[in-house]
Amino acid sequence: MRTIRLDYPHTLILDELPDTVAAIGFFDGIHKGHQKVIETAVHEAKSKNMKSAVITFHPHPSIILKKDVQHVQYITPLREKQEILQDLGVDRLYIITFNKELSSLEPQAFIDHFIINLNIKSLVAGFDFSYGHKGKGNMQTIHEHSRGLFNYTVIDQMQSENQKISSTRIRELLKSGQIEKANELLGRPLVVRGIVKEGDKRGREIGYPTANLEVDSEVLLPKIGIYAVKVRVKNDVYEGMASLGYNPTFTANRDEPIIEVNIFDYNTELYGEELALEWHCYIREEIKFDSAEELIKQIEEDEKRIRNYFYADS
Repeated sequence: MRTIRLDYPHTLILDELPDTVAAIGFFDGIHKGHQKVIETAVHEAKSKNMKSAVITFHPHPSIILKKDVQHVQYITPLREKQEILQDLGVDRLYIITFNKELSSLEPQAFIDHFIINLNIKSLVAGFDFSYGHKGKGNMQTIHEHSRGLFNYTVIDQMQSENQKISSTRIRELLKSGQIEKANELLGRPLVVRGIVKEGDKRGREIGYPTANLEVDSEVLLPKIGIYAVKVRVKNDVYEGMASLGYNPTFTANRDEPIIEVNIFDYNTELYGEELALEWHCYIREEIKFDSAEELIKQIEEDEKRIRNYFYADS
């Protein structure tokens, strides 16, 4: 998959671009609803012997449009989004820089510049996609703005339990610890990547060595607590348990939560390695224990429960 970053105005030359079927949207999470949009574009492109593309935006529009929003955390940061889109068979990824100038574009100017002038012959979008200044362009006005120069397909709302599948809903599920339901709507386990950094080695002292992960501040993390996870180390996958929290038994007044991962049946040093954590099940809340002995007893119970969880799921 080729990734192309675009500002307004972009400098790509129309005659040098392939005939393309594109899916357009922000696509944070690339959940089942998003996948329907993207897979529709990929399938149509293959059937017409064209290139498939995804057109998305960065950063999140709320950073530009809402004065009270300074920082957004993403279910799928850009790198994760790129990897998922590649797995879905997308040929090209256009990332449009969302800034004040872009937000001021009238709907027709947006379509002319970022659809027609990218040689998009067919556009696929969700029913609620909007474009142009103040979102005045939408899938009801697309016929007018297309000027007959491209076809378009509107994907209806997808639901689970009579509710719309949306990034907002998935965020709420993650923040409330409903990781299994969030994964169901995503169509895959939530993945968080991080680099192993040196910690205080207290886990090793109590018989449960942990890898401390340094995670980008743009990553949306689930609810504080203990989780059943799978850990991807290079090309191998291991089961384990992760603590996301403040480690209150040993540490007071920590400002930011940390991720500590105990990988089952794994003893190799990992400092500097990148790990990919798949979050599978919320086990319990974080607890402050009165002694290391109480903590060890609880960790033993957590390990047993998590091993049984993965055994039953296998």
